[in-house]
Amino acid sequence: MSDDEDFTPDLGKPRAGGSRKGRTYLQRVLQARMLAGGARRSGRSFNGTRIARGTVAGRQLASRDRFSGFRQRRVMVKYRIAKFNKPNSMGAARAHLRYIQRDGVTREGEPGRLYSAEQDKADGKAFLERCDGDRHQFRFIVSPEDGQNYDDLKSLTRRLMTQMEQDLGTRLDWVAVDHFNTGHPHTHIVVRGKDERGQDLVIGGEYLTGGIRERAAELVSLDLGPRTDMEIADRLQNEIEQERLTSIDRLLLRDMDAGRLVDAADRDPFYQSLRAGRLQKLGRLGLADEIALGRWQLAEGLDGTLKRMGERGDIIRTMQRAFTEHGLERAAADYAIADPASMNPIVGRVVERGLSDEHEDRHYLIVDSTDGRSHYVDIGKGEATDFVPTGAVVRIAPKPIEARAADRTVAEIAVANGGRYSIDIHLRHDPTAREAFAQTHVRRLEAMRKAMARSGGGIEREPDGTWIIAPDHLEKAAAYETGRAKDAPVIVDTLSAMPLDRQVGSDGATWLDRELVAADPEPLRDAGFGREVRAALAQRRQWLMAEGLAEEEQGRIVYRANLLAILRRRELNRVAGQLSDELGLSYAEAKAGERIEGIYRRPVDLASGRYALIEKSREFTLVPWRPVLDHHLEKQVSGIMRGDSINWAIGRQRGPSIS
Repeated sequence: MSDDEDFTPDLGKPRAGGSRKGRTYLQRVLQARMLAGGARRSGRSFNGTRIARGTVAGRQLASRDRFSGFRQRRVMVKYRIAKFNKPNSMGAARAHLRYIQRDGVTREGEPGRLYSAEQDKADGKAFLERCDGDRHQFRFIVSPEDGQNYDDLKSLTRRLMTQMEQDLGTRLDWVAVDHFNTGHPHTHIVVRGKDERGQDLVIGGEYLTGGIRERAAELVSLDLGPRTDMEIADRLQNEIEQERLTSIDRLLLRDMDAGRLVDAADRDPFYQSLRAGRLQKLGRLGLADEIALGRWQLAEGLDGTLKRMGERGDIIRTMQRAFTEHGLERAAADYAIADPASMNPIVGRVVERGLSDEHEDRHYLIVDSTDGRSHYVDIGKGEATDFVPTGAVVRIAPKPIEARAADRTVAEIAVANGGRYSIDIHLRHDPTAREAFAQTHVRRLEAMRKAMARSGGGIEREPDGTWIIAPDHLEKAAAYETGRAKDAPVIVDTLSAMPLDRQVGSDGATWLDRELVAADPEPLRDAGFGREVRAALAQRRQWLMAEGLAEEEQGRIVYRANLLAILRRRELNRVAGQLSDELGLSYAEAKAGERIEGIYRRPVDLASGRYALIEKSREFTLVPWRPVLDHHLEKQVSGIMRGDSINWAIGRQRGPSIS
C-alpha cells in the first residue's frame, strides 16, 4: 500500500509545458494571484518588485523623516541599465570604457585610470571578457556636491560599493573611473549584470532611484561631517527665489492633497517662512494660485516646468562661461536655445563643443550666428557628429523626420505589384532605373528592418529576397526617421574649418568667397557674428581686387569668371608643391571625367574644403573628400571625377559606385 504523502517531483524549467510556453514564471505567478482575487482581499497587489535585490533597503531609506535629508551632504546619482540585446552590444561596452578613460579627465589632464575593489589599475579587457554573455550592465555616475573636498574619490567609491553589496546581498563585479574635468568631481561606475552565483542581477527600482543616493550621502556626511544648521538655513533661504525644482518644492508636492492644494503653514516657524516665501515665488511664476488665505493650489506639471526652467538656467550659465573664456561679449537677451522640432537653419561660428550629459554621451554646440544671436544646440550622441574645430563656420539644420524619396518609390512600386518589392520588380516597373539605384532602396529597407526588429518589428523579407511592403510603409519610414533623430537631432555641415580672420587673406576658395558670389547669400544682422562677417566680406573684396580677381565698375564689384575654380586651383597647386617635397612624389591634377585609382592616405584640410590624398606608385593627386573614405584609410580606392565631385568605388572589385 502506498503512502499518500510519497511523491516523485517532476523537475523541469519554469517555462516548460503546454499552453504556458513562452510565459515567464513571474508572469504565471501574477496571473494566478489575480485569478485568486487576492489583490482585492488584501487591498494591495503583488507586482513582482519584491523579488528584486535592494527593494527593502530602498524603501527603508525612502521612508526617512522628511527633514533628515537636510543635514546630510548631498550626492547626485544617475544610473542607466545598458541591455546587451543588440549584435554590437559588446562593442558599445568597449566604447563606453574607452570613453570614460579618455584624455583630460584627471586633475592633471591625464587619461582616466580604471580601478576596482582590489586594484588601483584594473584590467578593462578582462572585465569586458567577464561581461561577455551577460544580459545587461549597470552604469552609474556618482557626484558628491562637496566632491572638490576629496583629493581622491577611490575610497568613497569602494566604501559605497561595499555598502551596496550588503544591501543587495551579493558581491558585485565592478570597475570605476574618477573624473575631475568639470566643476563637479564625479565617478563613473560600471557594474556587471550578474550576481555572485552567476544569475542575472536585478536591482529594485526604489534602490536605484533613491537608495544608492542615500547611501552615498551617508558616507560623504561621515567623511566631511553633517551640514551645520547655518549651512542648511542658508541653502534653503537661497532656494526660495530660484527658478528650478528645489527641495522646498519637493516637500510641497509631497504634502499636497488630491486637489493639488497645499498649506503655507508649518509647525516649525522657520519652515513656515520657507514654504510661504516659496509659494509667493511660485505665484509670481504663474505656477501656484492662492485660493484662500494661506491655502495654495499648485499648477499641473509643476515639477516638470521647474526642471525645464532649471535646465535653461544651466544652459545660459554655460553659454556665459563659454563666451567669457573666448573673450567674447554677447548680451544675455541674444542667447537662444535651439529646438530641433521648430528651429530654422543656423549659420555661424563654433564657440564651444561640450558634454551636456556624460551618462548618455549627449553633446552640444554653442554657435555665434550670423543672425546676431548665440545659439545652444543639442547635437545628440557624440559619435553622430564629426569633430568640428572651435572657430569653424558651420550650418546646422534640423534632421528631417519625414519619409524619404526612396520610401515613396518603394511604396509606389509595392502598390503596383501586390505589396511586394525587390530589385527585379523595381527594374521591371521602371526600365530606366539602374541596378545600383535599386540597390540603394534595398539597403534602406534592410536598415529599417534591423531597427524595427528591435522594437517589435514591421518590415518582412522573404527567403528569395522579396520584401513585403505594408500599406502604412510611409508611416513606418517616418517613425524610423523619428527614432534616428533622437540620437542625432540635427545635421551639422562644416562650411569652413578655417576661422573667419584667416579666410580674409587666404589664397583658396573660402566661405567668404562663396558668399560674395552667391545668388542668395546668408542674411547678416548688424550685431554679433553677423557684424564680424560683414567686416570680413569687405576686407575680402579688397583682397580680391588687389589680386586682380575683382574690380569695381560703376559703383559695384564685378568678380572674375570662375573665381572659385581659380582660387581652388591656386591653393591646390601651392599645397601640392609642399606635399610633393614631403612625399617625394610628383603631383598629378585630377581632371573631369578622369578615372582616379590609388591608395587613400589621409584627408587634407584646405580653405577650399577637405580633400583626399590618393597615392599612386609614382605620383599622387588631391580630390574632393567624402565621408565614406574614412572607413577605407590606407586601402585601394577608385572613382571617376564628375566636375567638382567624385563617384567612388572602394577597392578593385566590380560593383556599384559610392557617390
